[in-house]
Amino acid sequence: ADSIFAFINPGSLHYDGDSLTILQAPGYVSFQKGDWPISGEKIPDMVALTMGFSVQEDLSWPGLRAGQLFQRPRANVLVVVRGVDSLALPQNVASYPLENPVPFTLDSVAETVHSLFADDTPVVLQLAPSEERLYMLGKANAVFEDLPVTLQQIRSRLSQDGSVLASLPLNSLNRNAEADLLFLSEVQVLHDITALLQRHRHLAQDHSPDLYSLELSGLEELGRRYGQDSPQYRDATAILANVLQKFGEDVFGLYGDSAVVEVVTVKSFEAPLTRKSRSILESKQISNPGSPYNLAYKYNFNYAVIFNIVLWLMIILALAVIVISYNLWNMDPGYDSIIYRMTNQKIRLD
Repeated sequence: ADSIFAFINPGSLHYDGDSLTILQAPGYVSFQKGDWPISGEKIPDMVALTMGFSVQEDLSWPGLRAGQLFQRPRANVLVVVRGVDSLALPQNVASYPLENPVPFTLDSVAETVHSLFADDTPVVLQLAPSEERLYMLGKANAVFEDLPVTLQQIRSRLSQDGSVLASLPLNSLNRNAEADLLFLSEVQVLHDITALLQRHRHLAQDHSPDLYSLELSGLEELGRRYGQDSPQYRDATAILANVLQKFGEDVFGLYGDSAVVEVVTVKSFEAPLTRKSRSILESKQISNPGSPYNLAYKYNFNYAVIFNIVLWLMIILALAVIVISYNLWNMDPGYDSIIYRMTNQKIRLD
């Protein structure tokens, strides 16, 4: 009964296609229940709006309503599950069908978080164990640097104390098979993230928002290896559904009920996503430390304020010079200048 992987009865309603499920959300982030599809390319805009950031184009999607202006969640956690179109996640806020499942990233949201809260060093963690890809910014550099990323690190982690193998019902899964090991490694990473957050609770108590983006493809590999009708695939699907449910509850509680947790399930993306990854342990000097791609500095939100101050100050000074010059040009020295007036009186007395 103490296991974190206690199973939940999957007797809930879900869509037969790719879906976006809101596992957890505070009351002031208003998700409306309804059958409103959302395009995959709009997921980053939806995440940005839930965190209170502006987007280039308005999101004309009725599933998310405008929230409170001065109260925003302290974290957003997006989990992308590849290889399955839906999971039984009964305890959720809302669920929506996903159309046009094109590959997407939260790089734009990560750069916004880092540029606006650079002094507060927020947690920005983007992780894809299947690709051995790990990207971190801010305080995540020191806290999550020990997360297992490569298969060799994962094999070592699964044999250590606190491994999920001790409490996870494997059933038909084989811990020695490579495809099974990839799936188990993703479950282990989810467990380690919550464990690290519990150990470093100060990360969830600061004023800067945190961003987590996790991409899981263990189910996709199991379906490719054993088939989607195999007992391995069915057991893994049930395990992942319960793990994600518990993961969302833990993260939501660690952030004081002020976090949004989303799960995107997609059978397969319509186009392959090519990304250039780099190790966070590399010390590489780039012109813009806020951008992992050596891009120019992004637009600063104080630019409009500074521009208006400089512009109107220059206009006022220019008008002042014109008025003063005009008055000096048309001045009568005998009447308008005290110097000439005193000189004239002295001449008269003489």
